[in-house]
Amino acid sequence: MSTVRALSHRPKDTRRRRKMEPIKILSFITLVVTTFLMLLPLFFMVSTSLKSKREMLKFPPSFLPESWQWSNYTEIFDTLQFGTLYKNSLIIAGFSVVGTLISSALVAYGFARFRGKGNQIWFIMLLSTMMLPYPAIMIPQFVLFSKMNWIDTFFPLIVPAFFGSAYNIFLLRQFFSTLPEELFDAGRIDGCGEIRMWATIALPLSKPALATVAIFAFIYNWNDLLTPVLYLSSSDKFTLPVGMSSLTSSRFRIPPWHLLMVASVLAMVPIVTLFAVAQKQFVEGIVLTGIK
Repeated sequence: MSTVRALSHRPKDTRRRRKMEPIKILSFITLVVTTFLMLLPLFFMVSTSLKSKREMLKFPPSFLPESWQWSNYTEIFDTLQFGTLYKNSLIIAGFSVVGTLISSALVAYGFARFRGKGNQIWFIMLLSTMMLPYPAIMIPQFVLFSKMNWIDTFFPLIVPAFFGSAYNIFLLRQFFSTLPEELFDAGRIDGCGEIRMWATIALPLSKPALATVAIFAFIYNWNDLLTPVLYLSSSDKFTLPVGMSSLTSSRFRIPPWHLLMVASVLAMVPIVTLFAVAQKQFVEGIVLTGIK
């Protein structure tokens, strides 16, 4: 009887599969076209970085360089203090990532594991700070840091990261809330304090979420232009975005777009490397924390 029923359902399943095939083909074509459109700006960036200044101004632009100018990648070091800019950006982004991970993970652990009076109210107040636009706190922060004589130093760019970020605290709190309470009960039986349980139980189990926060924090600080412009005035302390923006300043009669593309390609290397190294944890963290 069951065989007869299976045979009776087979034509319907076959028709359904036939209907699905055009949808799959259309989805595949859409995916290929979308991927091509998204990669097109990246292709033009790399292609332009290898063109000469004369060819760069040519219209219509060519897809590939007529003569490959690999010397552009050494010229950028003569035009800008590119090594210094790169080093400054790495220092600021690196310390900011460390500060963000430590402070955000500590605060998120507290919100996730402790249940006390007003816990939810404090958490809602924390989330409400995400609604504040940066210009609203820019002037008070500048006055505070100027009174501390931190202007034209890296401190205003690094120290705030050690006080947490509402968005990152929210992400880590969501992940810490999913950890089973039995693990922490076992830790308490073994005599662990809360800090030790945070360091030896919560953090090792939260690598995907920590990798996600680290990548977001690095990208934000690596690409930040406004804050370095606001606090840095010495050229030897400038970051990569500040140096790159100077290529479009009035000191060039015609902006060297080919060098700007070279700088953009080189600036992309740390982010791509970081994503390649932490790709597995990053994707897992996106799934577990429910980021969309």
